[in-house]
Amino acid sequence: MCTVCGCGEGKTRIEGHDREHPHDHSHPHTHPHEHGHEHSHAQAHGHAGEVYFLAHKGDLHYGLGPAHAHAPGLSQERMVRIEQDILGKNNTYADGNRKHFAEHGIFAVNLVSSPGSGKTTLLVRSIEMLKEKAQVAVVEGDQQTSNDADRIRATGAPAIQVNTGKGCHLDAHMVGHALERLNLPDDSLLMIENVGNLVCPAAFDLGEAHKVVILSVTEGEDKPLKYPDMFHAADLMILNKVDLLPYLNFDVARCVDYAQRVNPKLEVMQVSATSGQGMDAWLAWLLAGLGGAQAARLQNVDLLKRRIAELEAQLAAGG
Repeated sequence: MCTVCGCGEGKTRIEGHDREHPHDHSHPHTHPHEHGHEHSHAQAHGHAGEVYFLAHKGDLHYGLGPAHAHAPGLSQERMVRIEQDILGKNNTYADGNRKHFAEHGIFAVNLVSSPGSGKTTLLVRSIEMLKEKAQVAVVEGDQQTSNDADRIRATGAPAIQVNTGKGCHLDAHMVGHALERLNLPDDSLLMIENVGNLVCPAAFDLGEAHKVVILSVTEGEDKPLKYPDMFHAADLMILNKVDLLPYLNFDVARCVDYAQRVNPKLEVMQVSATSGQGMDAWLAWLLAGLGGAQAARLQNVDLLKRRIAELEAQLAAGG
């Protein structure tokens, strides 16, 4: 169970594998517990299961300790050690994925959002519009079902479903196994649709070039302030379903301001996969990233060829 997100290990299933995919890390369960009595003090308690209080309101706050989380029976120090171990192992796998992407000119983006933001609809529309311009593949993350992967495959693009069971995020190990099944050609665009969750995917590097956070205008404009880690980790925010703005009480300028308070470098695009508004800018961003990945691969190939030529020349001179 995860000290960051509280997700359970569950039964991870990756399409193409005949059995459940084991994970070697455990995540201790995290959730706020109820108290049947009032607390009047405001100091933090330095023991296992500690609770923090906001003195001015008496509100409970579980994110002020070193682990920025709470798990009954675990001290903050123990939680920090567990989290460092989990993320350290994940980062090793992520580095392996990143190396693979670089060697093969693959531009990988990690799409993150809350459930219902329109990620899959945006993906389907993007794939349809990119068919003549790029090789696109998808790693699809959900706790259960292959519904979204089936929607992606209906476009003709290859997709691998990863079911995380009780887990509420993809990790780099899962993505690495999905890559084995996809067997992508060089110079491909890989879209990773993470499990719908604005919390724990922020902490898990998958080896991607960018995290893209998708926020629907049907959600509150204060989401960036409520879930700052995700918006801080992202490089691009897509404000999605903007065709619905005439029917909603949603302040776009305020939402963008909140997001850029959290992350001043965050790029923002307003998009509607339904009407097509903003899709050209989004696709141009993807193709520019893919072009950069392709150019870097060719540069590495050229450097390797030069090095081989130099070694051959040295051998010939020595012979």
